[in-house]
Amino acid sequence: MTTPVVKNNFLPPGLVSNLEQVLLSRKTGGGGDGGESSNPNENEDDSAKPVPSSNGGDSSESNGDDGSKPIILVTNSDGVESPGLSYLVDALVREGLYNVHVCAPRSDKSTSGHSLTLKETVEVVSADINGATAYEVSGTPVDCVSLALCGSLFTWSKPLLVISGINRGLSCGHHMFYSGVVAGAREALVNGVPSISISLNWKKDGSKESDFKDAVTVCLPLIHVMIRDVEKGVFPKSCSLSVEVPTSPLTNKGFKVTKQSLWRSTLTWQAISATRHQAASRFAAQQNNAMQLAQLGRDASAAGAARRLATQKKNIEIVESVGAAKSDFKRTVKYFRLEMLNKEQEEDNEDLDFKALENDFVAVTPISLSMHEETETKIAASEWISSAMQVEQ
Repeated sequence: MTTPVVKNNFLPPGLVSNLEQVLLSRKTGGGGDGGESSNPNENEDDSAKPVPSSNGGDSSESNGDDGSKPIILVTNSDGVESPGLSYLVDALVREGLYNVHVCAPRSDKSTSGHSLTLKETVEVVSADINGATAYEVSGTPVDCVSLALCGSLFTWSKPLLVISGINRGLSCGHHMFYSGVVAGAREALVNGVPSISISLNWKKDGSKESDFKDAVTVCLPLIHVMIRDVEKGVFPKSCSLSVEVPTSPLTNKGFKVTKQSLWRSTLTWQAISATRHQAASRFAAQQNNAMQLAQLGRDASAAGAARRLATQKKNIEIVESVGAAKSDFKRTVKYFRLEMLNKEQEEDNEDLDFKALENDFVAVTPISLSMHEETETKIAASEWISSAMQVEQ
């Protein structure tokens, strides 16, 4: 509880001392009409000057933050410990040009799309990422960006730019609708913050972790130009960029402005045997039980936790007894697992995202939120990207 003693009375010690001297001199008659001024501020020393408070925000956000540097927020959908995010944040921090903040999912949310976590508590835990203020969130990429921009987590509410990535696997065509990494950038755009998402065309049998580092090297010039022009106010409004990096980043043929294609994977549902499902369920249940126990330990006493468990058990027993009394209907239970399989694409337009990627270009696709502004936004973004790449080259 805050006590009156802790509150600032807005009178610095030096000023108080001066006031005491003036009052004393008036009592002794030495300061009424003499050469000394009765204004205490005239002889005030440096100690009398107000000092700005240094504890205006969370102490965990100190991390060498410089208020003169642009604030950059980084998220992704592969998870906070993914190599793509690590290499990207490390490069941004090492350059020393930005205040880098991270808010990313705790686990892989690659196909979460633009989903939010409602009616459930989201846990946020500080993460150890050298040189950056970082948090891991038990939610989706959209949760992460929305939370970061609400003003409750960080001491700011609007960064200069949101970068989502670098993620494992492409986000071309219809994959943009499933993609968590694109959704993270799109959520920033919804909140009026310029954004960019970056994906690496990862090949299961041919790619290696160092390819993420190479992808960072390829994309940093574009990020720098984007930050510069956002600061100048010349970056296209209501626009996000979706960047697809080819499998071998350093051998790319350059950046190419592209259009979103109709490229998609075939969604295949595979039937799973009950035995296999039960084995997987037991493992998942053990993990879930451990998480539930940890949560109970955090937010309740041992007695409160016992009451909660007893109530849950009672509720389950009631539901089971009611269900048994209803009828003799025998439920049929089946289990399926979804797989996304690549399919051959018939589109041959060289300006489409997946086609440019196949031809070893870095595909840059402008994304807008409104269909009414889509054409205008994409034209402006295309012109900006073309001029930006010419400057860099």
